[in-house]
Amino acid sequence: MKVMVVGGGGREHAIIKKLKENQTIEKLYALPGNGGIARDAQCVDIAATDLEKIVAFAKENGIDYAVVAPDDPLVMGLVDELNAIGIPCFGPDKKAAIIEGSKVFSKDLMKKYGIPTAEYETFDNAEAALKYLETSAIPVVVKADGLALGKGVIIAQTREEAFDAVKSIMEDKKFGKSGDQIVIEEFLTGPEVSVLSFTDGKCVVPMISSMDHKRAKDNDEGLNTGGMGTVAPNPYYTDEIAAECMEKIFLPTMNAMNAEGRTFKGCLYFGLMLTPNGPKVIEYNCRFGDPETQVVLPLLESDLLTIMQAVTNETLADAEVKFSDGSAACVIMASDGYPASYEKGFEITIPDEVADHVYVAGAKLSDGKLLTSGGRVLGVTAVSKDLKSALEEAYAMVDKVKFDNAYYRHDIGQKALKALEN
Repeated sequence: MKVMVVGGGGREHAIIKKLKENQTIEKLYALPGNGGIARDAQCVDIAATDLEKIVAFAKENGIDYAVVAPDDPLVMGLVDELNAIGIPCFGPDKKAAIIEGSKVFSKDLMKKYGIPTAEYETFDNAEAALKYLETSAIPVVVKADGLALGKGVIIAQTREEAFDAVKSIMEDKKFGKSGDQIVIEEFLTGPEVSVLSFTDGKCVVPMISSMDHKRAKDNDEGLNTGGMGTVAPNPYYTDEIAAECMEKIFLPTMNAMNAEGRTFKGCLYFGLMLTPNGPKVIEYNCRFGDPETQVVLPLLESDLLTIMQAVTNETLADAEVKFSDGSAACVIMASDGYPASYEKGFEITIPDEVADHVYVAGAKLSDGKLLTSGGRVLGVTAVSKDLKSALEEAYAMVDKVKFDNAYYRHDIGQKALKALEN
């Protein structure tokens, strides 16, 4: 069986490593992949957003199954184009991917179907948005409507910051057309939880919960990033909260998308805030999260390809989806200066004894050497019986991975450990 995974980051590396466990896959391609992924799959230099070339490659190489991992090609409709030439895919079609592609759509969906989320208003001109902000509660959250590489959300602590956010998104077009519309919503408080879920439009099977660490520096200081580390499971996400989320959020979302004629099949990511008034949706993603995938999939004991095919074939209710009772911790090693400016091109040394635990994101091969080529360079994940030992093992492996200009947080999982003590 020939399988291709579209994308080239740490999330895709985690998906590929898990797919490799299936013996029926004789050929595994990554488009475009990266220098680290090249260890585990054949990388093909085609951008994840070059739909025409991806479809042509799939046709020419007799691809039997495709996994479309990143948001851009999903929102652009790659699954539709591959399905049109008879290639089954894991991932939502264009109509369903709008749940991430437009924050205005997703907020309006939640309002229409009574799914708990923050109070909000939407705007398509800056003047009206600025006028609204003159009297709105502060802090406030300003979001670009469309995809913005995970950076289109600004938490404004002052009114001045809120005005600046609107101007940069809507007038200066910081995120291009993604900022033609914006959502301004109330600032929620409480522990954040990420819950990735498999859904085939008939049932929802949540994966193990996780906790992301967004800020660049220790103690949750510094700029917001794509994620500096994750742990799973999230100790704040109890069985009682999970049951409440299934009843009030997960199933209602699936049913709402069905009612709108936008059946979602793939990985639906729920970004949740556990507020004093119960769990609420902060955001939906139409795909696996990064770096949450790097802790969730290592805990999956069932076969990933079998589950993905069950999602595609709408037989998820009959598939085994089993997770380990243990814990996982992922520490992201980044280039110092990320997410602002940073240097690239440093050689990375990954000893063989830790290679299976490393998920490479921003690295390229040059003359047989693995060199840094991005802000988030790689993630090191350990799985153990409990969170404390998983963190100890992850940091011990981080010490063995070397490259100049390496930077990482030293406090990943500390909040989770404190929560477990209480």
